[in-house]
Amino acid sequence: MAIDYELILNCGLKGIIEKINIYLLNCDENKKKFYQVCKKCLEAVIHFSEQYADEAAKLAESSEDANRREELKKIAEICRKVPASPAESFYEAIQSVHFITFCVSLNPFRYSSQQQFQLGHPDRYLLPYYLKDIQNGVITKEYAQLLLDCLGIQVNNRVPNGLSSGYMVGGRDENNKIVENELTDMCMQVVDDIKLVYPAVGLCYTEGMDDRYLEKACEILSHGCSHPAIFNDDIVTKGLQCYGVPEKEARSYIHSTCVEITPVAASNVWVASPYTNMPMLLLDILDREYTDLDELLATLFAKLDTKIKSNFESENAKRKYRGENAMNPLLSCFVNDCLERGADIEQGGARYNWIMPSFVGMANLVDSLYAIKHLVFDLKELSIKAFKVILDSNFENNETFRQRLLNSIPKYGNDIDEIDCFFEKITEHIIAECRKYTGIHTNGNLIPSVFCWVMHERFGGQTGATPDGRKAGFPLGDGSGPCQGREMKGPTASILSSTKWAHHELIGGVAVNMKFSKKSLGMHSLDTMKSLIQTYIQRGGFEMQINVIDKETLEKAVINPEEYKDLVVRIGGYSDYFVKLSSEMQQEVILRTEHNI
Repeated sequence: MAIDYELILNCGLKGIIEKINIYLLNCDENKKKFYQVCKKCLEAVIHFSEQYADEAAKLAESSEDANRREELKKIAEICRKVPASPAESFYEAIQSVHFITFCVSLNPFRYSSQQQFQLGHPDRYLLPYYLKDIQNGVITKEYAQLLLDCLGIQVNNRVPNGLSSGYMVGGRDENNKIVENELTDMCMQVVDDIKLVYPAVGLCYTEGMDDRYLEKACEILSHGCSHPAIFNDDIVTKGLQCYGVPEKEARSYIHSTCVEITPVAASNVWVASPYTNMPMLLLDILDREYTDLDELLATLFAKLDTKIKSNFESENAKRKYRGENAMNPLLSCFVNDCLERGADIEQGGARYNWIMPSFVGMANLVDSLYAIKHLVFDLKELSIKAFKVILDSNFENNETFRQRLLNSIPKYGNDIDEIDCFFEKITEHIIAECRKYTGIHTNGNLIPSVFCWVMHERFGGQTGATPDGRKAGFPLGDGSGPCQGREMKGPTASILSSTKWAHHELIGGVAVNMKFSKKSLGMHSLDTMKSLIQTYIQRGGFEMQINVIDKETLEKAVINPEEYKDLVVRIGGYSDYFVKLSSEMQQEVILRTEHNI
């Protein structure tokens, strides 16, 4: 989630305390306790910042470097002012944003490591401070870029391994005006400058946006960086409105960790809650014969419905337990409408309390269903029972049959309607079923997603051989696009397949990964990459993430990891250092289809 940075920058913590004092004048005893602990937390943050100011001043006195001494004095001065008071300069605004994010990330009583929080849209809320300082000659563009780069390094330093944190730029603001300014460009430039795994930057691309911002993103990606990811601003906004978010609020959203979408400053959304292993559901029903494919699908959907219901009941029970036994008062100070309601975020104080289950291995399921349709019901070459025996043996003594499954039977991702339609049927059913449920808190919709984070590897390790030719234990497909290495007709066909089903109601997240060969990049390659992204966006695609890297480089990194410590790749919605991945995940990334453009 992202907190209300505009509130923090405009009011400062002392201003928020003043608001709380007004609420305290007329409230019941329970709300009074809540407000008092909120005040105590805000006062603690102010004290914490003053300690940093004292330390910086102390270091300044002992520093023999005149330039460093002045820097430390400046740090001390700023930390005494913000976040306690409203920010007045670009430097103060960045410091306030960082410090509050750092503080809400720390909750040692509940979590063993720092939580991750997103920074919202800095090219919106930081812009007035930047323009004012530039106009008054207080700061140069180069120094502003340095401060943004330092902020990016701080984000990278505080994110636990395997998680993610970042911000978004671009899109349309609450007045439907396209956001495209110097900070839009500079916030993306951070990725290229620091070349670290985080911050996870998303470019919100909208119709009418100047092409130079998408070109900038493509240029950064071509350097081997795994960000920015490209989000379809119009589709995301449409999806948010489908779930009751007014258009003005729907224009201000954040990618929660990978691709999950939550409204800025108003969310207590549980993303990826939980993940569902779709191919496993199919394997569980291959215990009998079926008269036709429709009967098999009906049985699969019935089992899926039971899973959705039980998962929802479990997540709802956890919410109820946390509401009765937990508080997060500091965070509640920056989330609408906790203070207005006098209710902690754990007690339903937030405006939006969605639960977002994610459905993993969709492409494996689609390919498996088509293989069953083709071999069992169309050609009648073997029965479900015979197929199941082969799968249970992990294709032992049946490698020729497995190769036929892999290479002779068409797959999702090659613009074949007969196969691609399965994805649409499944997602439509999931969306309709999730609409039946509402959580215990206000606006507690159940909102689905089809991305995986790292769960395609974890689920793959638990899942037996599948009818698409995948062997037991191998990672499932890495998102909403085709499975690894199955795009046989190039990137355009892959894009066509992955946009034949509606994305906008899957606001919990849709991730489509593509990998391009770095060594094949030529004079017009970036234009081609831009055109492919624009095609995906124009066809209603939700999000696309790109790796520009060569298979040979990845294979060298497996053999000599010490030489490739800074090699970053996109996984299933987030990025990570390649050499830190498990061997299974490394092979999964290597096997993804590498397109030449």
